[in-house]
Amino acid sequence: MPSKISDSVLSAVSVIPDRATVMIGGFGLAGQPQALIDGLIEHGATDLTIVNNNAGNGDVGLALLIKLGRVKKIICSFPRQVDSHHFDEAYRAGKIELEVVPQGNLAERIRAAGAGIGGFFSPTGYGTLLAEGKETRTIEGKNYVLESPIHADFALIKAHKADPLGNLIYRKTARNFGPVMATAATQTIVQVSEIVEVGDLDPEHIITPGIFVNKIVQVTA
Repeated sequence: MPSKISDSVLSAVSVIPDRATVMIGGFGLAGQPQALIDGLIEHGATDLTIVNNNAGNGDVGLALLIKLGRVKKIICSFPRQVDSHHFDEAYRAGKIELEVVPQGNLAERIRAAGAGIGGFFSPTGYGTLLAEGKETRTIEGKNYVLESPIHADFALIKAHKADPLGNLIYRKTARNFGPVMATAATQTIVQVSEIVEVGDLDPEHIITPGIFVNKIVQVTA
């Protein structure tokens, strides 16, 4: 089986076209594939739909991508926080579309896409603006909202170690959205701190099998 190692960040992300839907892992800065986002900025893809936990922090990474006007829509749970000023400015100016998804629903909608599930009923959001236009149902006396899976063309995630076949292990809470995003995208590109030989990873510790990974690039701390 051929190696999935890319020789540079830019070459790894250069396959992402304009108007793609891109999932980006991370919970805030924890587990965020900063180098891949920087590569995406350098690559120049625009009119992107981004799926992420939040709408960027400070002046780097996803926040910079938004500042540069490359994001037409963002699907996230926490669009506003103390340092999300670039999203706030773009949204108030009508330059970016927002879909707010409660965090549990966001994770489950991504997982559903990877698992081949056509949808699921969740009590979260029932009776609120988040349920507008969606099917609702009462099951055993409790009200639910039908949520659809979220698919993506690409997932950009960060892992701790990989082997050349793309098997991944993560470091503590930096794992967050990475594993489910890897299953829900047509192509998954991974930033890793270390690449080891095939067989060096304990099979019991592998979280994302290489079958879900297309490209890996090593980025040292």
